[in-house]
Order: sequence, then structure tokens, then C-alpha cells
Amino acid sequence: MPKNRKEETIYTIMMVIVMVYAMVCYNIAMDVGGMKNFVFLAALSELPIMCIAAFLLDTFIAGPIAKKVAFRLVNPKEDKPIFVILAISVLSIWLMCPMMSFVAVVLFKNAFGPQLIAVWIQTTIINFPMAFFWQLFAAGPLVRTIFGKIFK
Repeated sequence: MPKNRKEETIYTIMMVIVMVYAMVCYNIAMDVGGMKNFVFLAALSELPIMCIAAFLLDTFIAGPIAKKVAFRLVNPKEDKPIFVILAISVLSIWLMCPMMSFVAVVLFKNAFGPQLIAVWIQTTIINFPMAFFWQLFAAGPLVRTIFGKIFK
């Protein structure tokens, strides 16, 4: 896990790329009725703006709040590292999913107007299970492994 601000920034960038790419692929697949080969390439067009949004939201809002709340639930000095990781991860998902779903709705679903809230809630509900399982079982372990190899 990151030990200073530089490492935290690198870790966040890595996690953002892995999470955002998967979630953009997922949302495009949901919009077109299922996963198709073109989705992998199509997701690249949304990746830059969504990564910037995710980095800013995680760095300045979700990350600090998730850690603050997590450290009320677990103690990094006493609890097993896996419990600390899970607490921060789950709280990050809980905060990031609604925020990133809102960004996606505003930028890509043309839902301005009276349906904005309804489309945002539906998008968040659809995205939450994917974000949860992808973070806990794929993105989190992958990024922590790569990060650990880079910063031994």
C-alpha cells in the first residue's frame, strides 16, 4: 500500500484506469444489449474524461472520506491488513459509484431535464454490483500486486 503522497497518487492513477476502463466497458455493453468486441475499443474514447473525473473525485472527496470512516471501523495498527483494505475499498465504492454514475449520466446519457435523477439512480443501481465485485475481486488485487512489485 502507498506510504507517501507520491505513491498515493501513482496508486490512485493505476486504480482509476483499471476501474474506469472496466466500468465504461460495462456501461457501453449495458447500453448496446450485451458485451460485444467493439466495446473494448469504444470504451477508450470515454476513458480520458472519465479517468480525470474519477481521479479528482477520489483524490479530493471519496478517498479522504473513505479513509476517515474506515479508520473509525478498523485500526491499521491493530487489525489485519486485509480488513483495512476491505474497509477502505468498500467505502470507496460506496462513495465513488454514485458520483461516477452521475458524471456518466450527465456526459453520455443525455439525461438533462426531468429524468436526470431517475436515470442517475438507475445507473447507480446497475453499476454498483459491477463496481463492488470488480474492485474487490479483480481491480483491487491486480493493482495492489502491480503496485507492490513497483514499490518494493
